[in-house]
Amino acid sequence: MDIGGVVLGIVVLLVFIVIAWAIGTYNTLIRLRNQVQESWKQIDVELHRRYQLIPNLVETVKGYAAHERAVLDDVTRMRNIAAQPSNSTAQRAQREGDLSRALGNIFAVAENYPQLQAAGPFRDLQAELSNTEDRIAAGRRFYNSNVSGMNTRIEAFPANIIAGMFSFRRAEYFEIPSYSREAPRVSFATQDGNLGNYQPNNWQPAPEPGAASLGGQRGGYDPNRDAGRPTHGMAPGQGYGNEQNGYGKPQGGSQQSGYGNQQNGYGGHPGGYGNQGQAPDQNPYQPGPQQ
Repeated sequence: MDIGGVVLGIVVLLVFIVIAWAIGTYNTLIRLRNQVQESWKQIDVELHRRYQLIPNLVETVKGYAAHERAVLDDVTRMRNIAAQPSNSTAQRAQREGDLSRALGNIFAVAENYPQLQAAGPFRDLQAELSNTEDRIAAGRRFYNSNVSGMNTRIEAFPANIIAGMFSFRRAEYFEIPSYSREAPRVSFATQDGNLGNYQPNNWQPAPEPGAASLGGQRGGYDPNRDAGRPTHGMAPGQGYGNEQNGYGKPQGGSQQSGYGNQQNGYGGHPGGYGNQGQAPDQNPYQPGPQQ
């Protein structure tokens, strides 16, 4: 058996495997790079569409708010800067972020002009720009996903050897800087920090049932009702009272009656409920006959 021939065969096989792997890795990197470039073209188409819509938007707003010159000029200037060619994806993203901020300002100005918001051309342009922004966002996510796959392949071993040999470079992500408008602050607190109209010194209890007609106190007792009445010289068990409704001994009642009156009240039974004409041994809670 020729040992030299076996070794030579093994070496040739290994070289063939390495060459096949190198070709496969190179082709994979080419495919990933082409995917990144193709996904960027989709974004570029939508960006140019936005560039074409902006001049029409500016002219429409100018017809209703011509004195908003600073905002309109800012949008036009940012649009012209963003439309300039650039080889840097990061620089392009920064320009698009500035343009998005300027567009946000012009829509904020439009909120002060109801006639502008109700105009058909303005609503159509606003809808078209909104749809374009959605497509740009979708294209950006797809592009960044391809960039991530390519960059991972370039940096991973052993594919990084082939990437270095054939000058494959990392692709830049397309991240538009976000802008935000200050949201209105909503607070139900007063200047003193209290919630709503609550004032600690003005608290009043909730009215008792029937308080409006019975003096505003629990049970209907009105302390002002008996003001000025004499209290001296009354027999035990007596109090303030009258023929209609009283607090104390009713007319014609005994000293044991307690609260009562001739028509309806507490009396007729010691310590219980009753009215005139009710026997003491009857159910004190059973109403007597009406007079």
